[in-house]
Amino acid sequence: MERYLYTSMSGALHTLTAQRIHANNLANSSTTGFRRDFERAETYQVKGAGLETKYLSQSQSAVTDFTPGRLETTGRDLDVGIRGAGFLAVIDEAGNEAYTRVGNLSLDAEGQLRILGREVVGAGGGQLAIPEYQAISIGDNGTISVMPPGGGQLEAGQLKLVNPPLDQLRKGEDGLFRLADGEAAAADPEVLVVSGHLEQSNVNPVDEMVTTMALSRTFEIQMRMMKAADENSNAGNRLVRGG
Repeated sequence: MERYLYTSMSGALHTLTAQRIHANNLANSSTTGFRRDFERAETYQVKGAGLETKYLSQSQSAVTDFTPGRLETTGRDLDVGIRGAGFLAVIDEAGNEAYTRVGNLSLDAEGQLRILGREVVGAGGGQLAIPEYQAISIGDNGTISVMPPGGGQLEAGQLKLVNPPLDQLRKGEDGLFRLADGEAAAADPEVLVVSGHLEQSNVNPVDEMVTTMALSRTFEIQMRMMKAADENSNAGNRLVRGG
């Protein structure tokens, strides 16, 4: 069997992985706070007999592009967009702290502040329970102020805003980010939010479509190479058999 069959097969596998990543980006081009991913591969040397000139590539975990998305005005008091770097802290399904750029806050029946159903973490690490109010506002440092039904003003808590090193963050299948060591990031007073805004996805749909089409063509070429290798192998076997 022709040796380049393994090279084309390896390339086809890498291309399929890249197609899945870019298809997911395209599907989330309108998802609030989404961060696009891109494929990554590493070259390594093949050890063995002969000259040490053989190299193959191996797919690595996807890398996330943390470029901020555009802030869009919504006018909703419970919408917040992060200005520049930083993340909001939430509790994931396993009960651990995780981080997101999604800022469409909501209140459950108990007055607990949530993002997409996940509990929002306060600056002190605890829950954020909002009392009954007739008006609510969120300051640029994440401080939540409410006007109770009887009037006046009350500070109800503060969002936990973090800004850990990006190279230490890992993106989970649920779209949330976590520190690689599993620890909770410290609150960062330098992170600022904008009330009444939501951050849009940083995906460029046109770029993703062009990349997807290019990957499809690459995959077709790799399939042709695999077919050619099979045909060459069959031709060689016929020559050995004498017909």
